[in-house]
Amino acid sequence: MPFIFLAQNFTVAQKWQEFCHVLQHTGNHSVMPPSGIGHQENKANNFMYHACIPTFMLNRLEIYSGNVITVLHIQHLFNVEYDFAEKRLEQYISNKYNMLNWYKTTHDHVSLYE
Repeated sequence: MPFIFLAQNFTVAQKWQEFCHVLQHTGNHSVMPPSGIGHQENKANNFMYHACIPTFMLNRLEIYSGNVITVLHIQHLFNVEYDFAEKRLEQYISNKYNMLNWYKTTHDHVSLYE
């Protein structure tokens, strides 16, 4: 059975990151290649951002691209640090932009009249 020990001074984000390690990761870091460790850390960080500030909840907010007021609103609404809220907002906007570009490139050839 896996255990997770959390320091009392961990932020909510750090707790979610450690929780992800227990849920999704296996292996011994002392024998794992650096690329494997990096991959696990990237996955845990991504999990942390989405657990603290879920996309479905961001979808319900009025988002103004990179606006300081929006970052402050997210910070207070989700009880996270300013830098954390700013990074998550950047991720969210980037993902929306990438999805829009993907849709445009994959659907340009489709006619409404076919």
